[in-house]
Amino acid sequence: MTIGLALGGGAGLGWAHIGVINVLQEEDIPIDVVSGTSIGSIVGACVAADIIDELETIAREVTLKEMLSMGEFGFSQGSLIGGGRIERRLRDHFGTATIEELQLPFAAVAADLYSGERIVLDAGDVVTALRASSAIPGMLPPVETQHLLLVDGGIVDPVPVAAARELGADKIIAVDLQGDYEGRSRRLGFDPINGKPAMAALKTARAGWSLALKSLSQANLAADRPDVTIVPRIGHIDMADFTQADELIALGKKATYDMLTEIECMLQRD
Repeated sequence: MTIGLALGGGAGLGWAHIGVINVLQEEDIPIDVVSGTSIGSIVGACVAADIIDELETIAREVTLKEMLSMGEFGFSQGSLIGGGRIERRLRDHFGTATIEELQLPFAAVAADLYSGERIVLDAGDVVTALRASSAIPGMLPPVETQHLLLVDGGIVDPVPVAAARELGADKIIAVDLQGDYEGRSRRLGFDPINGKPAMAALKTARAGWSLALKSLSQANLAADRPDVTIVPRIGHIDMADFTQADELIALGKKATYDMLTEIECMLQRD
């Protein structure tokens, strides 16, 4: 039996993946192949390279100052933030390694702005694949490769179950970071219990975008159903905030402990 782990996108919420992986490792639940979208691709590549402990150390130490220092603000590359410093940080850990050289089979999912197609990156330079998979449109520059213009895979495949299956997984554990829409809407002020929300344009837009991501995740998971889906309750944390690793890792652990019975049942099924 080949066990696949499909890690969904969610920007700063991706630190919850670390908590999920910690529990799977503590419980000796095997991970044979890994796929990831956006931040899930970065965490997934660290799993495949066996450097998840290094990533956890970095995540727990991220400060607002460090977040701001990663930005290279400007509009010349089709984005608000340049990708040079982010690439250098990734190179510090992966160097020029290729996906084929990782310890586990791995795939990152991106989207092609030319065709609108989902693109699975399962070979070639690791850092290029991670940059492409996590290039949030308008925020980070697209990655041009051959005849493709690649951006964040979350806009076409928020939880990459199919990519894990394509790597040969017989059973798949998926982690959906978009599932707690109710928590996110309450954080944005859309809570009927507390009366009519203030109709701020930005909050309304963010709620609509979050709902679209949740709906796309649910549709994809229904079309290609994983064996186990872990949904951390993290909607109360802003996706743009990368400084909440301690809480997110703890919530990722809790969500995984809550699903251990289902995971054990999956492992016992033929």
